[in-house]
Amino acid sequence: MERIYRTLMRAGTPALRLLLATRVKRGKEDPTRLNERMGVAGHARPAGPLVWFHAASVGEAQSTLILITALLDAHPDLNILVTTGTVTSAELMKNRLPSRAIHQFYPLDHPMWVERFVDHWQPDLVLWMESELWPNMLGAIRARHIPAVLVNARLSPRSMRRWKSLRSVITPMLSTFTTILTQTDEHAANYRALGATNVISTDNLKFASLPLPYNATDLHALKDAIGARPVWLYASTHDGEEGLACTLHRKMFADFPELLTIIVPRHPERRDVIATTVRAEHLRVCLRGPDKKLPGMDDDIYVADTLGELGLFYRLAPISCIGRSFSRDGGGGHNPVEAAQLGSAVIYGPLVQNQQTLYDEMRDYGAAIALTDTAMFAETLHDLLRNQSRLIEQQNRGQHFAREKNAVLDRVMAAITPLVPTPKKSDAA
Repeated sequence: MERIYRTLMRAGTPALRLLLATRVKRGKEDPTRLNERMGVAGHARPAGPLVWFHAASVGEAQSTLILITALLDAHPDLNILVTTGTVTSAELMKNRLPSRAIHQFYPLDHPMWVERFVDHWQPDLVLWMESELWPNMLGAIRARHIPAVLVNARLSPRSMRRWKSLRSVITPMLSTFTTILTQTDEHAANYRALGATNVISTDNLKFASLPLPYNATDLHALKDAIGARPVWLYASTHDGEEGLACTLHRKMFADFPELLTIIVPRHPERRDVIATTVRAEHLRVCLRGPDKKLPGMDDDIYVADTLGELGLFYRLAPISCIGRSFSRDGGGGHNPVEAAQLGSAVIYGPLVQNQQTLYDEMRDYGAAIALTDTAMFAETLHDLLRNQSRLIEQQNRGQHFAREKNAVLDRVMAAITPLVPTPKKSDAA
């Protein structure tokens, strides 16, 4: 199967190039860095030991940041390479990567492009985030005997069923990893059932996320503009959720005529569609935009169509509903710990299957409120806006939960530290 896959990918070179060109036109690739997607490095390899992190998208990339910082602090001679696959995640890395860390786009899984990438960077350790597995790349890592760890791994029952029928494919891929660190005991058992060895349950690294950054000047400006208005946030929204935010705003209007609803879309390029949706509901909308326009007192909906400002709005809003939990695309839910960590009371919809365990644990702890439907959404939002003591209790529970779960970083560091490379004498010279 691996040989067939490798042959098909090599034969598909024209199709892969066409795919990249199409994605450029759709704004899903950076045309100035397209060569990186074909394994051509955009930087020279730094001298000395190099650890390579691969994080598929924004969520995984954010989880890497605290681990990168911890590794660099503990190993002053270490360099970091981070690869991601989306334009949004690249922008995040550009703004938040520390010194001694380089970002590159991950190459498509073409045999020649993969070989070119690995031969240039020659990583001493590979830390692969969560569960995106690519056969050609893992084969190249395995052939070079590079130590590799699958970090924050998860394996859903659906994926488990699929891979059980393809054991001849998944077992060699999993053998690439020296260690597999899973989010839960259930995920650990699933990996072991597929033949993985040295599997350790460490909890979800997202619990240990660094607080999202913010600009203090921007926070003060927003607070001055909003004043004493009641406010809530719909964070990382997807299609359908902006319309829901408008519906809820209208429901709240009778009791909270000065209410400001803030929407931070997961994909800011949808700003025009969102603005049209809001106006269709006969509500006044303000787009933040690159000029950081502030909401006026007559604005109902404030759309933060910018990148990297979610930490700002979690600090601003006392209540946050986490997006993609009511969305039309099937949902899945985004990271709720980031909001709880910054003192925003967390509420979420029923479609959180991508992170069900995390949400269940927060719910059981009392750190987040599960909403079964839109009617409960309206009722809960109304109660939190009206009941200050309940709101404060909910905020405190969220922060306590985030602090208690932060110990996951220590467990992950203990597992990977023995594999971290040290400088060779030739490097020191």
